[in-house]
Amino acid sequence: MADKDTFQLYDLRVEVVCPSGQRILCGAKDGEHFTLEGEMLYLPPGQGFSIYSLGAILPLLAAKQRPTHANDWMTTDAEIACPDPNCKSRLRIVRTGLRTFSHAEVTAVPLPEELEKV
Repeated sequence: MADKDTFQLYDLRVEVVCPSGQRILCGAKDGEHFTLEGEMLYLPPGQGFSIYSLGAILPLLAAKQRPTHANDWMTTDAEIACPDPNCKSRLRIVRTGLRTFSHAEVTAVPLPEELEKV
């Protein structure tokens, strides 16, 4: 893998946070989670995840995978409310490590020549 062609993304862990004693309406249980490694989402065996909760968080995951400026809200804000306004659960996004990818291995579109020389 050539250094000129690599980039890094954060691996993520998305975990359910349920306030004690609150009625949870989305079917989630405190501590349930999934991990995201590159474009691959992994659930622990036997565990489900609400498609509505997934739909609410999905647009943020690609941005949260990328390195961001320390002052960017995407760096500091980590909890997303359940999409059901009557549910008190939250989804916490945690960056767990960096993974290196090769541009050539994840797309058929070549890098522009000027980028190959950098």
